[in-house]
Amino acid sequence: MSRPQTHVAATAFLSLFSIVGFALYGLPFFYDFFVRDLGWTRQQVTSGNAYSKLLIGPLFGFLAGWFIDRFGPRRLMLAGIVMAGGALVGLGTVSTLAFFYLFYVFNALGYVCGGPLPNQVLLSRWFDTNRGKAMGFAYLGIGVGGAIVPLLAHALTQRLGWQAALQILGVLMVVIAFPMAWFVREKPEDVAARGANQQPLTDNLHPATAQSSIVNRQSSISAGALPSLASALKSPAFYLLMVGSMCSIGAVGGTMQNLKLYLSLDVKLAQGEVAQIASLVLVGSLIGRIAMGYLADRFAKKYVMLLIYSIVACTIPLLFLADLPAARYAFALLFGIGLGGDYMIIPLMAAELFGVKMLGRLMGIVLTADGIAEATAPMLVAGIRDATGSYAGGFSVLIGLAAVGAVAVALLPKRLPA
Repeated sequence: MSRPQTHVAATAFLSLFSIVGFALYGLPFFYDFFVRDLGWTRQQVTSGNAYSKLLIGPLFGFLAGWFIDRFGPRRLMLAGIVMAGGALVGLGTVSTLAFFYLFYVFNALGYVCGGPLPNQVLLSRWFDTNRGKAMGFAYLGIGVGGAIVPLLAHALTQRLGWQAALQILGVLMVVIAFPMAWFVREKPEDVAARGANQQPLTDNLHPATAQSSIVNRQSSISAGALPSLASALKSPAFYLLMVGSMCSIGAVGGTMQNLKLYLSLDVKLAQGEVAQIASLVLVGSLIGRIAMGYLADRFAKKYVMLLIYSIVACTIPLLFLADLPAARYAFALLFGIGLGGDYMIIPLMAAELFGVKMLGRLMGIVLTADGIAEATAPMLVAGIRDATGSYAGGFSVLIGLAAVGAVAVALLPKRLPA
């Protein structure tokens, strides 16, 4: 791996560490405090994530993908990091739903601009033969950040209160992610233009062939023509991929957004133990990302994706046995493995089917659809809990969603005909 590639991988790692690990998986740790201290319902505390993503995803998802394909991911990443960190700082000050929703809008903007979408494109531009390993390493940032944040949030809450804990986490996000993103080079041609000696994306090529590859890509970029999405949008494979990812991401999001509420308010576990379980889920995700990245480089990505989605579907039922310590810890580890591979495998499968030249726009569409599922599923589950007094109905919905996602992936081709 060349030095610029190392910088790119580290930048993606720290960006995902902050925007997804700290923000996406850190915020649900505070949901029960909003319920207890502010008197809000479970549906209300999950609705901030839902409404903001439903608003921001359709408005900005495809636009962000177009911007990245045309101008590169760096500037959006920088804006996203600042907005996501600022959102947590703001959420630590709110006492009304209006401001709660406002700061969640900034959180959603931060996720779109600085989260998986720009990082997936950045990594796909810089890595070819080892793209699965690079994506797996970068996505370890989510697992590491998500594993740290419950324990850190619990420690800060014990000493300073939950509002101050949220604000400190928001500042830490910007401090951790912003500097690396500021200096990252957006594509290998940036290196060629500066006369660098490295030839990224050509790890295994002869030097002459590698240099020719760089020149050809540079000419292609300078032409400024983006390939049409028409062929991809006419392909049934695109819609199977989108439906499969929506269902599985919805199941994962619905589970994670309600996990702290369920374990703290329903199962009545102590805050410290809930933090340990939430951390173990993300430790499992580290195993999942490493294992699934390894498998994705060696086997058909369709089968790796099917394995991941099957794990998600089969582990959610363990929550029905959460009164048993063995069941809840088994859930945390196994569900975490599925969670770890879930987000990572989608861009790998999309690149396998449709190539990388339109990946930004395609993933803009897919991630917008995934964001809708990830937003609505948690609020639906919480609403069922508020109405029935039990999570049984909501968890059953999530199991069904995960199963539908696995079926959609089973119908995908390994790759499209040339």
